[in-house]
Amino acid sequence: MGKRVLRTPIEVPQWRLSSGTAVVAGLATARLDCAPTTAYVMLGERCSGDCAFCAQARSSAARADLLSRVAWPAYGAEHAAAAISSACDANVLRRICFQVTTGPGHIDRAIDAVRTARSLTDAPICVSVAVPSCEEIGRLLGAGASRVTLAIDAACERVYAATKSGSWAHVRMLLRSAAQAYPRQIGTHLIVGLGETELEMACALQDYVDLDIATGLFALTPIAGTRLASAMPPPLDAYRRLQATRWLLTSRLARQNNLRYDGGGRIISLGMPRERLLQALSDPVDSPFRTSGCRDCNRPYYNERPGGVIYNYPRPLTDTEAQAEVRTLLDSLEPAAFSQV
Repeated sequence: MGKRVLRTPIEVPQWRLSSGTAVVAGLATARLDCAPTTAYVMLGERCSGDCAFCAQARSSAARADLLSRVAWPAYGAEHAAAAISSACDANVLRRICFQVTTGPGHIDRAIDAVRTARSLTDAPICVSVAVPSCEEIGRLLGAGASRVTLAIDAACERVYAATKSGSWAHVRMLLRSAAQAYPRQIGTHLIVGLGETELEMACALQDYVDLDIATGLFALTPIAGTRLASAMPPPLDAYRRLQATRWLLTSRLARQNNLRYDGGGRIISLGMPRERLLQALSDPVDSPFRTSGCRDCNRPYYNERPGGVIYNYPRPLTDTEAQAEVRTLLDSLEPAAFSQV
C-alpha cells in the first residue's frame, strides 16, 4: 500500500458582507428598518493597523466579525458575488464597496475581488484600502474600481498620532498625489469625535474639497474591546455643524475661511445670513444630514442604533425632519454672528 499523501486544503476566498447587505442580497433573512443601497463587503482578517477606534485593529479585543457596530457574516466569494450582482441587476443595490483590512496580500486580494465583481456587474465599485503608493491605486482602478478611498480618519496630525498607526505625512502626500494622478476617483473618510476641534475638521474638509477628493463624514462610534471603548460619541450639535460645513464647502457655497469660530475652535457662524442658510440646507433629499461619501452610499445604522440618535440619515428626510434639523443647527450658532454676516 502506497504512502498516504496529506493534501493541504485549498483556501476558499471569503467575502464578509454587512448584515444588511446579506439580507438585501438574499443570503440572510431579517427585518430591516432601512435597507442598504450599497453592497458593503469586508475583505481580510484582523488588520495589521492599529486604529484606536476600529474593531478590526490588531490590538482590538472586539468580536472578529465586527466593523463599527455592524456584524459581517462570511460567505464564499463566488456565492456572495453572484448574489450581489443579481441585486445590482434588480437595482436594489446600486454600488459595491470593498473595505479591505491590511495584511499579507491584501492588495492582490482586493484586486481579485474587484475583477470578480466587475465581471458580473456594471455597478460602480469603491475600494477602501491602505496602499503604499499610487501604483497600487492604478492597479485597482485598472481592475475595474470606480474609486479608491484612502481613509485618513483624523482631521489633523495631532489627532492622527494619538489614534492611528503609520505616517500622517505619507497618507497626506499619497492623497494629494493620487488626486492629481486620478482626478475625481479618490476619496477619504473623516471621523468626528477623535479629539479634533471643529476648526481643525473644517480646515481638513476644505483641503480635500480643493483637491476634489470625495469625503465621507463619520461620527466616532465607541466599540467594546477597542482602545476608545470608553470614549463618548461627538455631541450631535457639533456633528450637525460639521455636516453643514462639509455640505456648504462641497457645494462651493462657502469656504472654510468664511466661517467664524470661538477661541476653542467651535463654529459660531457659517458665514451666511440665517434665512439664506435655512433655504440652502432645508432640502430633505439633498440634505447635509444624510450619509456622505460616494453616491448611493447610505450605511444604515453604521453610527446609530435603531430608535437612537441619528448622526447620518440613511434615507431622504421628511420635510418636518429637515426643517427641524436646520432650525436646531441655526440655534446652535451664535445669534450675534448673523448680524455680522
